[in-house]
Amino acid sequence: MSECVEVVKMEEFKRQQIVYTAMRIFKEKGYFAASMQDIAEACGMAKGSIYKVFPSKEDLFTGIFVEVHRTFFEEARALDRTLRLEGHPPKEILRRKIVFQLQFMLENYFFTSEFKDLPITSNDNFLHEWRKKRADLLAMHHECFHEAYGEPIVPYLGDTVAIFRGMLKEYLAHAVQAVIAVPMADLGGFLTDRIDAIVGDLISSRAEPVLKASSAYFNDINPLDSSTRQINIEAFLKFVAVKIEELPQPARIREDLREVIDLLQRELEQPKPSGTLLRVYITFLDTVSDLKPYVHQFSLMLNHALTQYDK
Repeated sequence: MSECVEVVKMEEFKRQQIVYTAMRIFKEKGYFAASMQDIAEACGMAKGSIYKVFPSKEDLFTGIFVEVHRTFFEEARALDRTLRLEGHPPKEILRRKIVFQLQFMLENYFFTSEFKDLPITSNDNFLHEWRKKRADLLAMHHECFHEAYGEPIVPYLGDTVAIFRGMLKEYLAHAVQAVIAVPMADLGGFLTDRIDAIVGDLISSRAEPVLKASSAYFNDINPLDSSTRQINIEAFLKFVAVKIEELPQPARIREDLREVIDLLQRELEQPKPSGTLLRVYITFLDTVSDLKPYVHQFSLMLNHALTQYDK
């Protein structure tokens, strides 16, 4: 058994060595110029050894993409825990999260934004991972703004996230091109203040939302097939389950909510789920005020599927 464990550890070490070496080579030479031979030589391995782990350059780039975003979400969760323990006000927590994302994406721009002009975007494996990442990032942004502004922002979450992401994209591109020379901490404060003004205006003016949560979600990740949509729905349901464990509710209520989540998951696994049952479970979850924004988004995500089930 110990020998098997050691073999697994060695394989994982080898994979990590290839990934991090390839990250450096891709950044230095660019996607087209970097070859598997370059990466193999930098790793001190035979090219065949690289191909045993990653069958193609596209698979290797996809592996790097997954690793970069795994690190991003792990560090984001760690930051969130630290900020909560330190007891910072909601707006300060939002500012620090924005600064963190700016800094991380600037340092890893090649694998977070620049890839959009590469042929990798037509690779099925990469598209699958990209859509998963987009779904996770959208959920994180919704949660960040909801926690900062509370219930009044719920009707405007789609618009707020879209505006923020547009600002983030443009200012990061300018920073990468050295058009601006502003520290990320200062840029993060600038963006936080601008978002604060926009959100305040949306709420006080009671503007009609342009983007509903479902539109913002589905249009952004562009789920072209039912399997991708199913993956996103299941991923978001797991996210709701995590939020249930954080609720300031008696253990009995959390247990009931967990049971409903299990029922939802089992029903969604059926060849033809019952739209009526799904709506009953969602209605039950919606009775908990702290879950309303997540349940609302989840139900919107299910709308298309429910229509199909009821036909």
